[in-house]
Amino acid sequence: MSFSHRETLEGILLTDQYQLTMAHLYYRMGLHESIVQFDHFFRRYPDYGSHQAGYCINAGMEWLVDWMQHVHFRQQDLDFLRSQRDNAGRRIFADDFLAWLKANGRFDSLTVRAVPEGRVVHPNAPLTVVQGPLAMAQILETSLLNHLNYQTLIATKAARIADTGRNRPVLEFGLRRAQEKGGNAGARAALLGGADFTSNVAVSSTMGVPPKGTHAHSMVQLFMTLGMGELGAFRAYADVYPDDCLLLVDTVDTLESGVPNAITVFEELRRKGHRPVGIRLDSGDLAYLSIRAARMLDDAGFPDTSIVISGDLDELVMWQIITQISAEAPRYGVDPDSLINRLIYGIGTRLITSWGEPALGGVYKLVAVQQDGRWNSAIKVSDTPAKTPNPGIKQIWRIYDQRDKATADLLCLEHEDPRALPSLVLRHPMDHTKRRTIHQDDISHMEPLLVDILVEGKPVAGFPPLDALRARREADMERLDPGIRRLVNPHIYHVSLTTELWDLKQRLIEEATQENITRG
Repeated sequence: MSFSHRETLEGILLTDQYQLTMAHLYYRMGLHESIVQFDHFFRRYPDYGSHQAGYCINAGMEWLVDWMQHVHFRQQDLDFLRSQRDNAGRRIFADDFLAWLKANGRFDSLTVRAVPEGRVVHPNAPLTVVQGPLAMAQILETSLLNHLNYQTLIATKAARIADTGRNRPVLEFGLRRAQEKGGNAGARAALLGGADFTSNVAVSSTMGVPPKGTHAHSMVQLFMTLGMGELGAFRAYADVYPDDCLLLVDTVDTLESGVPNAITVFEELRRKGHRPVGIRLDSGDLAYLSIRAARMLDDAGFPDTSIVISGDLDELVMWQIITQISAEAPRYGVDPDSLINRLIYGIGTRLITSWGEPALGGVYKLVAVQQDGRWNSAIKVSDTPAKTPNPGIKQIWRIYDQRDKATADLLCLEHEDPRALPSLVLRHPMDHTKRRTIHQDDISHMEPLLVDILVEGKPVAGFPPLDALRARREADMERLDPGIRRLVNPHIYHVSLTTELWDLKQRLIEEATQENITRG
């Protein structure tokens, strides 16, 4: 594939055909420069089958903005659009529209507001808000969803894994199992969401963290085939990396060969003044093998060496391993807490693919149109109530109770300030029978979540470094109730509407329904 092809695949044509045909239609109707607002949100948390998420971690905005800042319609792109024909052989895109794209086909006219990366987010509340001319806002849809949905999905999975691992190190090494270049976006999102390191060297370089890894089974196989054995392989690795020696011990027999040979090498390193890092277990009953290996390492005088476990791990498997260690370790004279605190988790396939829930159902919906200088709220009515979005120009206010725990996200119309009210009525987004009232005395504070990212195409500020993104995530996670963080059947976090927004939504639904009935 040529460089030119890569530019095309990663450029402004990274969109769906219907975005371009809609933009062409808007141009023909003279609507292409109408000012509109689209909201990006997801409708439900990831459901992995045997376990479910009760929150998500927002991610992907920095890469989206970088893409928006650099792409435009090149001559090659316009030539391809000019070549397209409909079923009757006529041109799909007219010359005047293509000329307009050449002159105006950038995203420098769009304003973007969003919940910052690293923050906890919930269904039906806008993660991203796009305002600007209709045609370019429409063309942005597909790539926006492509950039943001996947990274949010993986950051969420990584946060759950890190939370389950009791703050022990998590290594992401899913690049070999990832969907092509999705491995890069997934590694970035994993680092933001809770992984401490990744084996992906390119992403490590761009994110400012050292890449991590061990050695391959094939190295041991090679030395065995050449007659030097597993011990020879371990010695060679220790000779080259004496201060980073972490040995993969399950190529032959973990307890009869791997761990004893590793201990032999560790003793040799110690005599030379080096401190071994530990061992890695990649197969078998990882809880049982960890216990037995820990006892062998302790007896040999290596109680501080790490035990890296890997092999189809995810948050539920990790929880099962920790539970098994807690119950079984004392039987072998191993302190379970001490063992759990020396574990390091290597997560590959089940993190990078979000095993059990391969996509986040993020959508991009028109919610307002500007006409004669005034905003008119827009509605899409669906027979499935959950698919009817919340209309209008909105802000999200996060409400914290007296424990400083997040208790609800309240969607307000832009002019509403819930801090000025003596009490808040929180309406369910779809069910008119469900509401609750919160008095200001029960609230410690509130904060708006949507902030300016781009104003007419210009970044408002630089994006924070990885440490700051992680700090955001950690702070938000600490302010979630334990029930929201449960692995299985988490408690429902409330995303609610103000009465004014609820009334607007119901009025628009009724007007749209009556208008269609009358026209029918």
